[in-house]
Amino acid sequence: MNDTIFGELGVIAMKGCEEFGAQVDYYLKDWRGRPQDETFLVKHECPRFGSGEGKGIIYQSMRGHDLYIICDVFNHGVTYEMFGKTVPMSPDDHFVDLKRIISAIAGKARRVSVIMPMLYEGRQDKRQSRESLDCAMMLQELYAMGVANIITFDAHDSRVQNAIPLCGFDSVRPAYQMIKALVRNVPDILIDKNNLMIISPDEGAMGRCIYYASVLGIDVGMFHKRRDYTRVVNGRNPIISHEYLGTDPAGMDVIIVDDIISSGDSLIEVAQQIKAKGAKRIFAFVTFGLFTDGIEKINRAYQIGLIDKIFTTNLVYRTPELLAAPWYCEVNMCKYVAYIIDTLNHDGSISNLLNPVQRIHNLVERHMSSIEGSQMTMKFEP
Repeated sequence: MNDTIFGELGVIAMKGCEEFGAQVDYYLKDWRGRPQDETFLVKHECPRFGSGEGKGIIYQSMRGHDLYIICDVFNHGVTYEMFGKTVPMSPDDHFVDLKRIISAIAGKARRVSVIMPMLYEGRQDKRQSRESLDCAMMLQELYAMGVANIITFDAHDSRVQNAIPLCGFDSVRPAYQMIKALVRNVPDILIDKNNLMIISPDEGAMGRCIYYASVLGIDVGMFHKRRDYTRVVNGRNPIISHEYLGTDPAGMDVIIVDDIISSGDSLIEVAQQIKAKGAKRIFAFVTFGLFTDGIEKINRAYQIGLIDKIFTTNLVYRTPELLAAPWYCEVNMCKYVAYIIDTLNHDGSISNLLNPVQRIHNLVERHMSSIEGSQMTMKFEP
């Protein structure tokens, strides 16, 4: 790695990202030999008036700094007072606070990068009839404010970067971290074509699923969503049914891969159909577990043996109930984000970080060798 840094490093962990930012800060200090009583975290605040209006404040000079702002716009666990009422922060509130902090930097930083794990309005990436293009507008706003790089994870559709062709944009896949969490939490999982397959819950997730299937050397299947285009419910055409296309999952462990769990209804319906076809255990790799309707329906699916484990990242807010659920497995991304920040601050390329194929192959090889070793030991035990 290049020993020359682009600018003095600063990390701003927006409201709700304090714990994540503290872990990133720990790794950065450890790698750079800094005392633990020092910090790369920048002291800031976004106080609110009683009317709900707010402002951004930076409490130290940012001149010449290379700044990385971490912002979880979907953290509904953060609240503020407005007209005497406690109000949860919406994605709109978080995004406005992000702009306030960028404004407070006042162009003094040498470079500003935004790490927004789940893109604000990322699902409103294309126009149908008379609709707003919110994600494209958000990206253009950040670029106009002087943001040099936008780093996100598993963008719903990464083609939205076309809205800002002169700005850095990276959509990072957490594939290695997901597979690493799988082998740690399910030590008897057999990762080969005869025992495991990937299934996409819809055509939109096929790109992710083909990637996993190709890297792991296993088969892939897909569900096609039949929608009722004569009606609109909650802004979308409702799903009538899921129809399966692909290899028979009978007798196989299955991993369902998607970017978001919203209500969880689609995941449960897909799992029901896979189970009915004779699948063994069903796991889910989902980058962002929103669980907008709570986790009760997932709890019931787990209790009846429909779903075994759901792997989601700590890139967005997780409720205490979710963290305590027996089927929930957290995929910690703090170290990976710290690697990205450290590399960019040294003005290095993150291409190797974004392409984990060899690391995945090495991980799977070690895992399968350990299973074979265990089986041999059991075979020769008296």
